[in-house]
Amino acid sequence: MPKYYEDKPESKRPCSGLKEDLKTCLLESNCVRKDGKTPKECLQPGNDVQQPCRALQYSFFECKRSLLDTRNRFRGRKGY
Repeated sequence: MPKYYEDKPESKRPCSGLKEDLKTCLLESNCVRKDGKTPKECLQPGNDVQQPCRALQYSFFECKRSLLDTRNRFRGRKGY
């Protein structure tokens, strides 16, 4: 589900690709479009969000967590 943006300037921030894809997935979800909720409300437990968005949320969380993990010096940062 990753989307690559050729005309968009590349961000040097870690996990920026996952963040952008998660944002796009949430804005296209039925929770935001039909129910009129905010993306933050849709990520709360109990709300009906598509499985790809939940997978991106988990990947974004793991990427952010790897920034605090000192072992990433050897393994590299997770995500793209």
